[in-house]
Amino acid sequence: MTRPLFHQILDIAIAGLIAGFTTLSLSVALPRLSVSVGVLLAAAYYFSRYPWGGDGERFNDQIDALYDRLLER
Repeated sequence: MTRPLFHQILDIAIAGLIAGFTTLSLSVALPRLSVSVGVLLAAAYYFSRYPWGGDGERFNDQIDALYDRLLER
């Protein structure tokens, strides 16, 4: 598989962790809203990595460098 594909798989996994952690954290106080907020935060993370416009390249380059270090192990 190519390196960008591994990066995207990591992004999906991180977005899932964000959604899961947020849902579990908020489920005590806001059980009806916790899933919606979790999905919203996960989508915000994912779309910040693959924007439809804007200048997020500098941050994406830093995150990609971190992924490269993690994948080399």
